[in-house]
Amino acid sequence: MCMDYYTILGIPKNASEQDIRKAYKKKSMQHHPDRGGNEEEFKKINEAYQTLRDSQKRQQYDNPGPDFSFNSQHFQQGRNPFAGTPFEDIFGRNPAGQHGRGPTPRNRDITIQAKIDLEEVLLGKNLIIQYTLSNRKLETVTVDVPPGARHGDTIKYQGLGDNGDPRFPRGDLNVRMHINKHRQWARDGDNLIAKIDTNVFDFLTGGAIIVKTLDKKELELKIPKGTQPGQTFNIPGYGIPNLQTGKRGNVYITVNAHIPIIKDESLIHKVTQLKNELKDL
Repeated sequence: MCMDYYTILGIPKNASEQDIRKAYKKKSMQHHPDRGGNEEEFKKINEAYQTLRDSQKRQQYDNPGPDFSFNSQHFQQGRNPFAGTPFEDIFGRNPAGQHGRGPTPRNRDITIQAKIDLEEVLLGKNLIIQYTLSNRKLETVTVDVPPGARHGDTIKYQGLGDNGDPRFPRGDLNVRMHINKHRQWARDGDNLIAKIDTNVFDFLTGGAIIVKTLDKKELELKIPKGTQPGQTFNIPGYGIPNLQTGKRGNVYITVNAHIPIIKDESLIHKVTQLKNELKDL
């Protein structure tokens, strides 16, 4: 059964927009969970307000039509009230100026989350994904995640959504990407960032360290003498591929000094001598 939004807000059916706002403010303050109110009642008040404050949604709520079974959840948070029904495209996506003739109706879209590792962003990945359709059947598909995909991106795969109503084409599958954090590398746009510790004497005399990239290449990074701990070096062309151009970003390596623990007394004496010789430089 559909909820009576007017009763929830305590207003008559001919209430004005101003009356709706006043009633919502009063009711929401009364039932707000932070004020000790009932959370479920607060959700109903919010749902009622989101529907009745919008003239189009209110009209659809007041006049759902003889062939449409109203579901109050369709109106939550500004959603299309016909989402998930054969009427979604007819009523919810009708472009302006077409006088009621919208696109061909189709089944609803499905949105899921997929997790991949940062290494897999470099070359892209074939993902085997399972999700449940509205008829409760389990769907298994293989999708291609393009190189350079970003955390939070939503990739649309046409025609892989719901197929509950055989009279209409399938909806789309929306895959929201979750990129797992890497233990060494962090991502900044198309660039990769890492910190590497090296021998303290490399900073004094110069040296070289081997950088193992995310795609398992070994690069030699030269440390000039006199380098200060915390300095960052740039290695171009070994970052993440740009999603549009395919051009790879840069690698930024920050070098820090590794301070060994010396237990040998003779070695400590030598280091102390060296320190005394260097202190006036």
